[in-house]
Amino acid sequence: MNILILALIFVVGYLFIQSFAAKISEENLKTLKKLFLFHILFGIYFCFFVQGDAIGYWKQAKLMSYTDFIYSLTQDQGTYFIFALNYYPSNVLDLSYFTGTMLYSLIGFIGLVYFYVMAVELIPNDPKYKEYYLFPLLFFLPNLHFWSCGVGKDTLLFFCIAIFIYGLIQPIKRMPMIVLGLALSYFIRPHITLFMLLGFGIAYFSGRNISLVQRVLFFGVMIAIAIAIVPKVLEFAKIEEASLDSFDKFSQEKGALLSRSHTGSSVDISSYPFPLKVFTFLYRPFFFDINGIPALLASFENLLLLILSFSVLKNKPLQTFKSAPFVIQGMVYFLIIGTLAFSQTLGNLGIIIRMRNMFLPGLIIYIFWHFSYRQSLESEA
Repeated sequence: MNILILALIFVVGYLFIQSFAAKISEENLKTLKKLFLFHILFGIYFCFFVQGDAIGYWKQAKLMSYTDFIYSLTQDQGTYFIFALNYYPSNVLDLSYFTGTMLYSLIGFIGLVYFYVMAVELIPNDPKYKEYYLFPLLFFLPNLHFWSCGVGKDTLLFFCIAIFIYGLIQPIKRMPMIVLGLALSYFIRPHITLFMLLGFGIAYFSGRNISLVQRVLFFGVMIAIAIAIVPKVLEFAKIEEASLDSFDKFSQEKGALLSRSHTGSSVDISSYPFPLKVFTFLYRPFFFDINGIPALLASFENLLLLILSFSVLKNKPLQTFKSAPFVIQGMVYFLIIGTLAFSQTLGNLGIIIRMRNMFLPGLIIYIFWHFSYRQSLESEA
């Protein structure tokens, strides 16, 4: 069964790429195939070299009874919901942890493809920084793949966010994607669902080229849903995000790789001023945080993002933002809300990287848009 499922994973991945043949160029299809292999390699590495909560998500599901499955599926959120999702492949089909990791890697890759296709559809020119083309280079950033291939919440949320945003480009036609993205994320981390509703609700309401009736209606629906789930978000937050101490305890017990306590990735942000907390969330670990090869790779990645972000900020970012499609504006709002929320509470660099990965595609696509838009203005001048 494991061999059959593994073969099916590669077939589905290839067919999913080919399903976009009418929308993107042959060159982009080839790039996606390279990204698929690149992503799978990270999944293999994650499976054999990262000892963390991902293994627990899979092994615990193997031990569940059917009664446990029903309870976890209908009565709980977060960790127990992941146990329920893993029950059928892990317990009933008795698939190995490696096969489970490959399944999650496929799910994460599907999310990555949607982000890639969004970049192709929304960015009119090939964005360049100096003489270097940024697309599709930034889609090969290691952490974009690393935290979207393991068994657990991070991969599924990455997928949820991708299908939700992709669905918003054509909301009537793709309503099932929007509903699935919101519903699944709600049972995994309801506060992320709230962030999505707020960010994209604001973007849709303030977006140009959209009728006032559509804006008011869509914004009203999004805010109504957001208000309805606030009590559940607050209840959920008491478990995982009530204080810095709870985060530190959580990171020590359940972190993977950089978030493990022995990596020394905990930082005391309680005395940090607000700007430094934001910097920590967006651009650390940096070179002064290096305690191993993963941190070294992350430091180079963060240096690149910092350089590009600085270039964006010094070149009329508000003008660029106002000219962006509402979906890209929503990604920026989503990034801002997430940064404001998590930068004030997270004190572990491993956890920070994992949480930031949900917002990283939005940052990347906005960077693409900024450089593409500035190039268009320069060519017209």
